[in-house]
Amino acid sequence: MKRTGILLLWIVAASFAQAQSKTTLALEEKYEGSLTLFFYKNTLRMLNQKENEEFDQLIKNIEKMKFLLVSKDNGRLGPREYRALVAEYQKESFEPIVTSRIDGRNFDVYLRDEKGKKPGTVVLVNDSSSLYVLDIVGTIDVSKAGALFNTIDGSTDIGERIKHFTDRESDSVRAKKKKVKVD
Repeated sequence: MKRTGILLLWIVAASFAQAQSKTTLALEEKYEGSLTLFFYKNTLRMLNQKENEEFDQLIKNIEKMKFLLVSKDNGRLGPREYRALVAEYQKESFEPIVTSRIDGRNFDVYLRDEKGKKPGTVVLVNDSSSLYVLDIVGTIDVSKAGALFNTIDGSTDIGERIKHFTDRESDSVRAKKKKVKVD
């Protein structure tokens, strides 16, 4: 009986591990050293410090979310790579829903809602220095994807981690440039 319970637990855990997009997993592996954070419904609620009812409504259909920040300082993530990334999401049946521009950042929202699979939403936030990926198991009101991103980005704890990560990447690039000039 114990073996059956352990096997069932392992199968359930494996199904949760595969729930995120394969494209996001590949992106994370390709750009090793990128910042990755996971959020579940309860941790997303903790971001709602002001107890905003609209935010609670926005996250009500999210089971979990992976936040991935890829720095473009290394020069390996240009427009061609971005188009290839979008094509990979579309191969996974993600359909483009919304494209917008807010505060100098491009927001692209993709939705997958296939019968027999959990719905998924991918929000790509692209600016000159970074690519942010919100890979969501569940759905959100796509017209408010920017609000979700801004809440995560504006969270004191998460904002500090993002700032630390981007400062670290910038220092690394400056050190490489300095080393090249010295040689």
